[in-house]
Amino acid sequence: MPQTLSPDEFFDASGIILDARSPAEYAHGHIPGATSFPLFSDDERAQVGTCYKQQGKEVAIELGLTLVGPKLTQLVQTAKKLADERRVRLHCWRGGMRSSSLAWLLETAGLEVFLLEGGYKAFRRWARSTLATPQAIVTLGGMTGTGKTILLNALADRGEQILDLEHLANHRGSSYGSLGLPPQPTNEHYENLLAMQWVTLDRDRPVWIEAESHRVGLCRVPDEIFLRMVESPVVQVERSRSERIGILLEVYGSADPEELIAATERISRKLGGQNAQAAIAHIRQGDLAPAIDLVLNYYDKSYLFDLKKREVSIYPVDVSGISIAESVDRLIEKSREIFVGNQSQFAQELVINRR
Repeated sequence: MPQTLSPDEFFDASGIILDARSPAEYAHGHIPGATSFPLFSDDERAQVGTCYKQQGKEVAIELGLTLVGPKLTQLVQTAKKLADERRVRLHCWRGGMRSSSLAWLLETAGLEVFLLEGGYKAFRRWARSTLATPQAIVTLGGMTGTGKTILLNALADRGEQILDLEHLANHRGSSYGSLGLPPQPTNEHYENLLAMQWVTLDRDRPVWIEAESHRVGLCRVPDEIFLRMVESPVVQVERSRSERIGILLEVYGSADPEELIAATERISRKLGGQNAQAAIAHIRQGDLAPAIDLVLNYYDKSYLFDLKKREVSIYPVDVSGISIAESVDRLIEKSREIFVGNQSQFAQELVINRR
């Protein structure tokens, strides 16, 4: 008999994770790192579900067996190719018939199988609970083009804890944010990705998170994280405007001009008609620097407006004209100052996390 594991035990176990749900279920959201291993296709799942509702469980099971029968050999062969250690972790939606049937098949074929108790539904409860775990945060702020993402990654290289909301969302958080990046995950899968990183954090150390709005493209930052972000101290990167334009040129300089124009048109009302048309004209001429300069006027105002709504301490760090290494030194030094600050909100959060 396969051993049934709680989510934490399931993650600690070894072996590939096989997701027995249909391809559409998997695409909507899955355990990060899991491999799609569907017992039924999307159409077959719909057939069985309709049969269950109209004719009952027994007839639906017989239909399921009829559909799966020709696939049994292929399922076993595929699982054995995937399972380097001849050990698999397996789940379906609720930990019901799909995973239990596959577990019996794979164990009969000689594989060691571990089942996720409660299936993917239990994982989703675990993910939401994990995201609610308290964690001290340092919000890395700064206007568009200050190189926050570059500095965030440099902080990670120095051993600091980070959570890169934009990387997981495949989006840079602006109208131009999707250019050159893969499609975004569904909102559900975004939560899954965040939870799997959130659980690895050291609760006695702060995590750096880049300042974002509630949405990063189409992905919504979970309230459990976002509300902590907006209440956390902001270490604000400051950089000269010319440097900011240079950084943005590196990011978007090779982008498709038509995609840049489309992104500019999406914010044309906020930019103002004349500014938008002037920016588009510069893009068509291949002269991005003045176009970026015009667009920054809107994003700067937007950032300052959002910043004023936060009733938190803001700690500016000017990194103009210095190297990334020096910039990171200044950021870490500033965070240490906040950390040891008497009665600071940051220090209080760390105390709470140790309870």
